[in-house]
Amino acid sequence: MKNLFLLQDDITFLNFGSFGACPKIIFDDYIQWQYLLEKEPVQFIKKDGYHYLNIAREALANYIHCTSADLIFVPNPTFAINLIVKNLAIKPGDEILSTNLEYGAMDKTWNFYCKKTGAKYIQQDIKLPISSTEEFLEIFWSGYSDKTKIIFISHITSSTGLILPVKEICEEAKKRGLITIVDGAHVPGHIELNLHELQADFYTGACHKWMMTPKGSSFLHVKKEFQNLLEPLIVSWGYESDTPSDSTFFDYHQFNGTRDFSAYLTIPKALEFMEKHNWEKVSNQCKLNLLSVAPQFFEVLNAKPLAPLNQTYFAQMCSSEIKTSEPEKLQQLLFEKYKIEIPVMRHLNKVYIRFSFQAFNSTNEIIYLIESLHKIKKETRLIEN
Repeated sequence: MKNLFLLQDDITFLNFGSFGACPKIIFDDYIQWQYLLEKEPVQFIKKDGYHYLNIAREALANYIHCTSADLIFVPNPTFAINLIVKNLAIKPGDEILSTNLEYGAMDKTWNFYCKKTGAKYIQQDIKLPISSTEEFLEIFWSGYSDKTKIIFISHITSSTGLILPVKEICEEAKKRGLITIVDGAHVPGHIELNLHELQADFYTGACHKWMMTPKGSSFLHVKKEFQNLLEPLIVSWGYESDTPSDSTFFDYHQFNGTRDFSAYLTIPKALEFMEKHNWEKVSNQCKLNLLSVAPQFFEVLNAKPLAPLNQTYFAQMCSSEIKTSEPEKLQQLLFEKYKIEIPVMRHLNKVYIRFSFQAFNSTNEIIYLIESLHKIKKETRLIEN
């Protein structure tokens, strides 16, 4: 399926998780929206844009099972989390319970606002490998105290690629009267997402990763009872609008000055693309292929899987701890000598290497990665045994 994408032929692309990759037909749709914008900018931005955005919101809402009035588009999940955290009335001594597996930019966001407010960001230490969901939940909730006000957690973590039990966490948090914020950056188009069933108070996800839209296309879903807490980061014409829509939440946050929002408008085309190519079947096959080759990946690195090798914890990304003191140099070598695009990431005091398995990947490409890592171990000191 690689001929459907715009990726270079000479690169073994195993890093779909970072920024996705856009199929030609979706990118062409993106360009057509940009052409339409430039042909009549005033009508596009001031009048027709509302209509186009609503079509995209409806399509996305149907796909992730929620009400479109509770959705806004944002450039990325980092933007969404900043919007949320800036507006929550956290006070000195309040605690935000999270894990030590979260995305670095999110950790920085929470630390920034906790320093300003005197609140505490509790990164519960999740020991890897995870042995069971029950064990994970027990360890996570042992970080709860009577000062805990907010739960913040990734649905799929960035550095480890692990799927976390967010439904169970949201259910328990509701019983304890806690606000739940879920970073689902890697989820839409990757694993099934039903926001109605999940019942997170705030949920953000990226469409430009596994849904394959152009970069800068993400969403924030907020339950109605929390929408009035969010003041816009940028006050513009949507505030106390003369022509309000059916959602004040949408009006306040969607329009914040002149910008090209064409990336959001490609969501219907992306959903059409996935339906045409039976993407659920394609994705399921990718997950099976990943699990079939993962044991060899861990073996060459002399590492244990970060969780049981099944679809409870792994979808189309798989990470392993890798013993190297120079991850940046290793990543550069893999790209420049072996033509493999793959992340080698520092996370706290560990380093992880993560491969993604998308429709255009084959198990032979993962074998090639494994062979390349074996050569690097043999010929250099970049990877320790």
